[in-house]
Amino acid sequence: MSRTDPGSRRRDGNSHSHNGGNSLDHGHNGGDSSGDGGNAEYGRRTFTRSRSHFTDRITADGRDGWPVEAGRYRLVASRACPWASRSLVSRRLLGLESALSLAVADPIQDDRSWRFTLDPDGRDPVLGIRYLSEAYDARETGYPDGVSVPAIVDVPSGRLVTNDFQQITLDFATEWTALHRPGAPDLYPERLRDEIDEVMADIYRDVNNGVYRAGFATRQSEYEEACTGVFRRLEALSKRLADRRYLVGDTLTEADIRLFTTLVRFDAVYHGHFKCNRWKLAEDPVLWAYARDLYQTPGFGDTVDFGHIKRHYYRVHTGINPTRIVPVGPDVAGWLTAHHRQELGGRPFGDGTPPGPVPPAEEVPATGRP
Repeated sequence: MSRTDPGSRRRDGNSHSHNGGNSLDHGHNGGDSSGDGGNAEYGRRTFTRSRSHFTDRITADGRDGWPVEAGRYRLVASRACPWASRSLVSRRLLGLESALSLAVADPIQDDRSWRFTLDPDGRDPVLGIRYLSEAYDARETGYPDGVSVPAIVDVPSGRLVTNDFQQITLDFATEWTALHRPGAPDLYPERLRDEIDEVMADIYRDVNNGVYRAGFATRQSEYEEACTGVFRRLEALSKRLADRRYLVGDTLTEADIRLFTTLVRFDAVYHGHFKCNRWKLAEDPVLWAYARDLYQTPGFGDTVDFGHIKRHYYRVHTGINPTRIVPVGPDVAGWLTAHHRQELGGRPFGDGTPPGPVPPAEEVPATGRP
C-alpha cells in the first residue's frame, strides 16, 4: 500500500483510492474535479485499502534494476500523510538527506492529486513536474489505484520506481546502509525482526488502518467494529509500554515509527474527524508520554507539520467535512512538555547517535510546530 492517507486519486482526476493505499470500493469512479475542492466520495463508499502497484525495490545489489545510488532518486512525500511520514522519519534518523533528496507535496490536492504548488511556479525544481502523476505516467499508463505517496522517482528518467510504503522504510534500514550517516541506528535489527513484524502487523491492522476504517465507515456496525478495534489495540499498547520505553527492545525501531505517525495525528484529526473518540491520546498517560518522548526525539517531531495535517484531512475529505472548515484546536503546545520516559531506561539510538540538524530547506515552518 503505499498510499498516504486520504488523497490518492486516479490520474484522470476521479477518486479511486486514498493516498495511503485506501480504495473506495464502488462500481464507478467518483470524485471532485473542481480544482482543489476536496473529495466528497470519502465517507460515502465502503472503505478498503488497496495494495501498492509499483513494488520494485531499490537495493544494494540492484536486483530489480534500481541500485542504491546517492543522488539518483527523489523521495516525494506529504507531511500530511501518515504513510509518507514514516519515510520522512526513517530518512532523518538514518541520515539519508544528502543521498536522497526530498520533494514535499502540497497537502491540498486538486483533481490530479498530489501537486508541487509549494514550490516556485508550482513545479518541482528537481523533477521539473507539476504533478506526481507525471512520474507515474512516465512509468506506466492505465495504472490502478491512483497516485500515492510516499513515492520514489528515478531522477534521470523521471519515472516512478516504487510507491510501496510498507517496504520503502525497511529498505532504507537494510539496503541503504552504505549511505547511512555515521552513528545511524539499526531500525530493523535482525535478531528482533520476528517480534517487530508481529507488533507492526497488529498496529497496522487495528491502529494505522483501523482509524481509516472507522472514519470512512458507511454503516454503524462497520464504524463500531473498527473503533472498538482501535481502542482495544491502544489499550494493549498502553499496557505494553507501561514498563518499557520502546515497543521492541530497548532502542527505537521501525515499529515505533509506524505507531508514532498515527499517534501524532490522533487528537488533531482521528479523534474528531474520524470519530475515534472514546478517549483522546492526551487522556492516556502512558501513550501520551510515549508519543511526546518520540516527538521530542530528533528525527521524529522535526518532520511533523500540524498545519499540513489538519488542512489536508479537513479540507480534502468533504464527504466527512463538507464545510471544509479546519478546527483551530487542539493546542499542540503539550507535545513539548516533559515526559519522564527516560526513567524507564532505554537507549534511543542504541550504540549510535542522534541525527544532526534538519537541513534548512526542510525545516517545518513555525505555523506547523508547537
